[in-house]
Amino acid sequence: MTSEASSFRAHHPSRLRRSVLTVPAINDRALEKVAGLDCDAVIFDLEDSVAEDRKQDARRKLLEFLDNTDLGHRERIIRINASGTPHYREDMSLVLAALPDAVLLPKVEEPVTVQDVADLLGESDAAEGLRIWAMIETPRGVLNAAAIASSGRTSDSRLDAFVVGLNDLRKATGIPAAPGRTYLVPYLMQVVLAARAYGLDVIDSVSNDFRDIQAFSEECGQGRAMGFDGKMLIHPAQIEPANRHFGPSDAAIAEARLVVDAFSDPAHAGLNVINIDGRMIERLHAEEAARLLAKVALITARKDKP
Repeated sequence: MTSEASSFRAHHPSRLRRSVLTVPAINDRALEKVAGLDCDAVIFDLEDSVAEDRKQDARRKLLEFLDNTDLGHRERIIRINASGTPHYREDMSLVLAALPDAVLLPKVEEPVTVQDVADLLGESDAAEGLRIWAMIETPRGVLNAAAIASSGRTSDSRLDAFVVGLNDLRKATGIPAAPGRTYLVPYLMQVVLAARAYGLDVIDSVSNDFRDIQAFSEECGQGRAMGFDGKMLIHPAQIEPANRHFGPSDAAIAEARLVVDAFSDPAHAGLNVINIDGRMIERLHAEEAARLLAKVALITARKDKP
């Protein structure tokens, strides 16, 4: 994919990823609830949340669930175990059998990790549209985020999104889980910058205390301000605040409509800068406004759908 095509894709999203709920593939009760939740995407986890002796059972449950459940608009992602584990091949066999929307790779540190999975998926005609998401959750992963993103946006690659994992990053760096994530912000921004440079979506890390919705909401606001597209969630109670914070506000929608309408005025045809109520607005702001309204249209279209 050329840099121009990559940029177009990043700024004209076909999917919403405000709320990305992770669900243990071994948890029957959690699986049963998914189809009734208002999340944009679901990560079915075969990795950390599934004990070593339950991996095979989790794969069986997940395949049966995906074969028999219509998840509507919800994007389906399977998080597999890493390639160095004994579970990797069987996990990938499940991915090729279930054909989700994407496969999420844990602890990605080098571009070759993404390419190896892309090559494996490329051997199956049925997996033609299956995308790859990469978790950036180690110091090496953060340092190599730009290289991973760059290699992933080639014409034959499937890399679609980064997901930040702070629990492992905190453990590796010794940074405590303090409110505000002050000393983690530089790492988070590095991942956002790498994703944006190469046309990837980027999803903020989980917030571990799902009972503290106020703290979660503040973290969502911070993530939105840093440029994240959405947040990885661990509990259904986090869905509504994530959708709200990562969705456009009423004020932003009104402003976007004002800017789009102004640039649509025939009197402004051919102008790259116009005056709106004493403010100088560039055409790039009109393009940004159009992207926001496209997101609004996606959200509105979902309201009457399961």
